[in-house]
Amino acid sequence: MDDEDTLDKTSVMTSDTFRVRLAQAGQSPPCLVLLVGPANQVGRQWPLEDTDRVIGRAHEAHVCIEDKSVSKAHAKLQMVGGDVSIMDLESTNNTVVNGEMLNPLRPLVLKNNDQIKLGNVILKFLEEGNIETVSVAQTFDRGQMDALTEIYNKGALMARAPESFNKSSLLGVPYCIITFDIDHFKQVNDTHGHAAGDYILQELANVVKSKLIRENDFFARSGGEEFTLLLLGTPFERAQEISERLRETIESHDFIFEAVQIPITISVGVSSKRDDDSGWETIFDRADKALYKSKEGGRNRVTAD
Repeated sequence: MDDEDTLDKTSVMTSDTFRVRLAQAGQSPPCLVLLVGPANQVGRQWPLEDTDRVIGRAHEAHVCIEDKSVSKAHAKLQMVGGDVSIMDLESTNNTVVNGEMLNPLRPLVLKNNDQIKLGNVILKFLEEGNIETVSVAQTFDRGQMDALTEIYNKGALMARAPESFNKSSLLGVPYCIITFDIDHFKQVNDTHGHAAGDYILQELANVVKSKLIRENDFFARSGGEEFTLLLLGTPFERAQEISERLRETIESHDFIFEAVQIPITISVGVSSKRDDDSGWETIFDRADKALYKSKEGGRNRVTAD
């Protein structure tokens, strides 16, 4: 292949990718992107598909940003005839657009790439169909994913778990956490090599994604060989059934690396939200302790707390 052929093929690939991104952008609604704020939310987008969207620190805010400099109900976004306006809701630390402070309760029409400062937090407004919406979303998604297993990483878990916990409180629905890890994983690495260990992690994640989790479930790699499931709206009894099916499915799956079958089992812990729980960490801690009870009890089992 000569240099000219290489250049031609590169050009086609780039052009095709660009066309796909243009098509995706054309379908994208206006949105806000967090530029400066809580580390686990930086880069996040909030699509603006309805009017009267409140930005604030309160859990019920449509754009919830957990930063003390942001008022519980800081500002409101309104959509009229294709325009998006922002209005300060008499916030403590003011709303500033492109360096100019807004007068409370007086709407300002936003323009593409306007920067909005709420206390110490900075957001950017992207208009409908902006191609940057797609590239920012893809960058944020990549930062949320575990490169090896292609499921969510611990950072994504730390961001999503408080949101789902708060949502369960607002909706009055059950909330459960399942955590599990691979039994004797160090022994797998020592016996078969780290490439085999990587294969086990990838294959296990694929099995769980394809056979066991539902559309609204959140699945993340929370440690080296440890995984976590967040189940919003799932009763405790159902979460225990899911845990047992998870254990059985992994035990019965054929993990075959370089023509060698490697027996794999997991230890599982599961817990549910209680009335006196103040945050998701309390539930996770109970589930994690239940997991270690499973290990102490002989592994390859489910413990509920």
